[in-house]
Amino acid sequence: MTTDPENTIIMETTKGRVVIALRPDLAPNHVARIKELARAGFYDGIVFHRVIDGFMAQAGCPYGTGTGGSDLPDLKAEFNEEPHVRGTCSMARTQYPHSANSQFFICFDDARFLDRQYTVWGKVIEGMENVDQLKRGEPVRDPDKIISMRVAADAA
Repeated sequence: MTTDPENTIIMETTKGRVVIALRPDLAPNHVARIKELARAGFYDGIVFHRVIDGFMAQAGCPYGTGTGGSDLPDLKAEFNEEPHVRGTCSMARTQYPHSANSQFFICFDDARFLDRQYTVWGKVIEGMENVDQLKRGEPVRDPDKIISMRVAADAA
């Protein structure tokens, strides 16, 4: 896993900092999208709208409901062999495989039943204890949010 600043995301949340190593080797188009949206400030202020204990925390909907995405076109799936385990960052989508846009989730625990059905694009390398503290719910009442999300190379 890389700690290259160009392939590292720094996400400040209401629970603290989370650092994510991006995996362009697994999902180059999804990594490019995450970086593009982070650089545009899209994720700033976005809530964790769906947080299921023992499963995952989901964010990236501009409406805070899980019903929306960015104005960019949906992405073609880049399913890969990387397992959905604790700290895995993967794209959310509808039932249609090629519908990932801006929403993503971070796994709290083993979720291998998602393997090769959702695009893994990164892994939490620092601050997973902050992800663990996110308020739970579906929807979450008074949800935690992403204060800012930046590519580390831009934050230096």
